[in-house]
Amino acid sequence: MIPMESDNKIFPMLAKTFAGLEDVLRDELITLGAQNVETGNRVVSFEGDLEMLYKANLCCRTALKILRPIEMFTATDPDDLYDKVRDLDWEEYMTADTTFSISATVNSADFPHSKFAVYRVKDGIVDHFYDHQGRRPSIRLQGADLQLDVHISDQRVTISLNSSGEPLSKRGYRVEATEAPLNEVLAAGIIMKTGWRGDCPFFDPMCGSGTFLIEAALIAANINPGVFRPGYAFEKWPDFDSETFERLYNDDSEERSPAFPIIGADIDPQAVLTARKNIRSARLEDMIKVECKDFAAWQDAPVADPGIIVTNPPYSERLKVDDPQVLFHNVGSQLKRLFGGWHAWILGYRDEDFASIGLKPSVKFPINNGGLECTLREYVLFDGNYADFKTDGGSVHNDTFVRRQKPARRESDEEWESNARRISGSKRDRKPEKPRGDRFDKKSRFGKKSRFEGDDRDDKRGFSRDRNRDRKPFKPYQGSNSRYKPSDRGPRIDASHTAFTSPGSMRSRKVWKKRPDEENNDD
Repeated sequence: MIPMESDNKIFPMLAKTFAGLEDVLRDELITLGAQNVETGNRVVSFEGDLEMLYKANLCCRTALKILRPIEMFTATDPDDLYDKVRDLDWEEYMTADTTFSISATVNSADFPHSKFAVYRVKDGIVDHFYDHQGRRPSIRLQGADLQLDVHISDQRVTISLNSSGEPLSKRGYRVEATEAPLNEVLAAGIIMKTGWRGDCPFFDPMCGSGTFLIEAALIAANINPGVFRPGYAFEKWPDFDSETFERLYNDDSEERSPAFPIIGADIDPQAVLTARKNIRSARLEDMIKVECKDFAAWQDAPVADPGIIVTNPPYSERLKVDDPQVLFHNVGSQLKRLFGGWHAWILGYRDEDFASIGLKPSVKFPINNGGLECTLREYVLFDGNYADFKTDGGSVHNDTFVRRQKPARRESDEEWESNARRISGSKRDRKPEKPRGDRFDKKSRFGKKSRFEGDDRDDKRGFSRDRNRDRKPFKPYQGSNSRYKPSDRGPRIDASHTAFTSPGSMRSRKVWKKRPDEENNDD
């Protein structure tokens, strides 16, 4: 098994994501310094040390969770699964006083119900401790000390530690939401799939609660998306290195000033108010401008310089509109009339809605949005007719867009067994299990001090997220023809601010520092 005290030891990890975003996540991990990075189906495998695990959680925009595999074995049915789990050396990871939770993904004819698989894993763990100590650890659905992830494919079982806790899409900045808000990881992934990295103006004319705008600002300013979260599951691990994590968390040396404006609008005043609240919560109000305005009411592009439009119009599934085809027709008319030289990326659901736009897309990319099989389409916009545009050397084709790659081939039994031996160690080397009838025998290996009993650490979960220094001031975009004039400062944190506790977190943590006006609002 992988010991919990790893120091600089390299170990395998898995980063889960949405289908179609694997290539983006792969590139993120390579940039962070991950080793042996390989893409799979909605997952990217990689290797690194504890610092790499912390960086993956803090920095990856398109990861849903970061897993650390600890056991791999085969099981033929739920009872066999129970027996294998019961025989594992769980003292490596927990005690009878440790609370734990289990989530499972099952794709196997031998395990038709994922919840039953969860029950059998839970039973195996608690009965293991009952065998050795006569006490059972407790399940806790929220905020457990140890969060386990079980993946079953046919008869192959992988048990991992979930280092993230709640999905990484729960950034921590969303204080309000409109109806059917876009998932933050999906929003960041869509923006990064377009190739935009803050190198031209960004506009979302139907911004809703502002998810595209906020994720775009985080990308443009190179702000890690994980700095807003109240906590991570790995902070409860016995080998948690608070000094390393604090150094990574407080490192803003790579943050930069957005070079171009980020602008949003929506016809709904309540949506605009919600977006502004979320933007303010993320400390990005100096980077993003939001207006209450119908897209059909725009008489000019929001800025003179050509840029990119990324938007998710309502298509009358969860968010109702009178006639989505009329809406999409109006979108197409405005794109052709006002946005020559821009690139528009539109997320939609029905082909007939897209047809109403009246433009030929250069990219069609399938994306699952909240259970709906949607499509992301790019439209290259130009002035005049297509013949003249083509004569001038223009093209509506996009040869650089990375479409979904073919899923990696399934590992052979020999390859899988080799990985299982690497993760779990040779099971033949394990000590024989005690007879299961001897449940109250106190002379067990549990008598030695467990790694989860190291409570004498002075810094146990004492990490403070207060910044030690002010951020560098951001230099806002000041294009000669731009109507976008933000103030000349970024999300600077003053020493006079006082810490506050984020509501709705897994546990009370210091997250950011209050502004003076937020102090007054508490009165």
